[in-house]
Amino acid sequence: MKKLFVAIVLVGALALLGLLVQRRLADQTEAGSGSGRGRGNGRAVAVEAHPVETRTIRDVAGFTGTLRPKSRVVVAPNVSGRLEELKVNIGDFVNSEDLVAVLDSAEYDQAVAQAEAELEVSQANLADSRSNLELARREYERVQELREERVVSEADLDQAQGKYAAADAGHEVVKAQIKQREAALEAARVRQRYTRIHATWANEGDADSQRVVAERFVDAGSMLRANDPIVSIVQADPLTAVIHVIERDYPGITVGQEANIRSDAWPGRTFSGQVARKAPVLKEESRQARVELEVPNPDLLLAPGMFVRVSIELEAHEDATAVPASAVSRRNDETGVFLIDRQADTVEFVPVVTGASEDGWVQIIEPEIDGMVVTLGHHLLEDGASVTVVSDDAAPAPARTAGREE
Repeated sequence: MKKLFVAIVLVGALALLGLLVQRRLADQTEAGSGSGRGRGNGRAVAVEAHPVETRTIRDVAGFTGTLRPKSRVVVAPNVSGRLEELKVNIGDFVNSEDLVAVLDSAEYDQAVAQAEAELEVSQANLADSRSNLELARREYERVQELREERVVSEADLDQAQGKYAAADAGHEVVKAQIKQREAALEAARVRQRYTRIHATWANEGDADSQRVVAERFVDAGSMLRANDPIVSIVQADPLTAVIHVIERDYPGITVGQEANIRSDAWPGRTFSGQVARKAPVLKEESRQARVELEVPNPDLLLAPGMFVRVSIELEAHEDATAVPASAVSRRNDETGVFLIDRQADTVEFVPVVTGASEDGWVQIIEPEIDGMVVTLGHHLLEDGASVTVVSDDAAPAPARTAGREE
């Protein structure tokens, strides 16, 4: 009897448990159908929408690059010696032909004095040889007259002629020695001048005359060899921004294009630039081409070596069909938008081909569309879903200028 009672209790408990499980599954099914993507015959999904517009979309490409000086000059001595005085330091402004450094010139001063003395000796020898030549010439002429009168022999005449020729040759040697001494003196003076080292470059106008010392490599008292660097001098206005352009953007870059330059050193500030040069080839390793932009820098706010972001407008699409960027979504590996049928309050997913984007707007290349597109809530939608538009004038969310930063 006791066993029968236990069996009855177990059967009742199992029946009650099954009823509870069945009710829980029904509740979950009902909740799932209410929170899933809306269907045409199901619960309407609340969405925000915005009309398709016709506007100008600019294709602005973004690049990263580095600022470099337009030109850089390394000042170095042409002769060896001890650096006696360094007249400039980092940050100093210099003009072409300004004195930068002075080497110890004692050795070169002595060489100039020696060359001058040797030249004086040669000049004295020239006077002596000129006198000897004149005496030999007169003797030769006198012997010629005596020979015509047959007072002297032919041998005497030949001897006088030989002495005259020897004196003339000696005179020419002395003149050649003078030229040699003059050249040696000039060389010694050049080496002497090399001990005073100037900053030299070709001027391209008044704006190009002044530059700034960027680096100092030695200090006063250092022993220098020829061509050892002393300082480097750069042209800081204008600067050159170097970027590398990928194959897709290469055709849109042309010399003379305007560009906007931004640097982390000056947040919120934009500098102007212009494409100055474009490489005619792309490197095979990276499929990129070097592009150089000229960046005016009159206030010297920018400096060589800074990292910059460059924006260049490749093309402007007039009267383009555009939708807010928030309206573009993906379904089944396709990019598209949800167009709203205001009469049926349903949506249709339309695959689209997008183009340029700017300030939160995206160009729709194809197909031609009009009407309202869903901008918020499309993650809950499928093709044919019922919708309730709660806002149809939402502005597109702000977005940074579109581009392909590298």
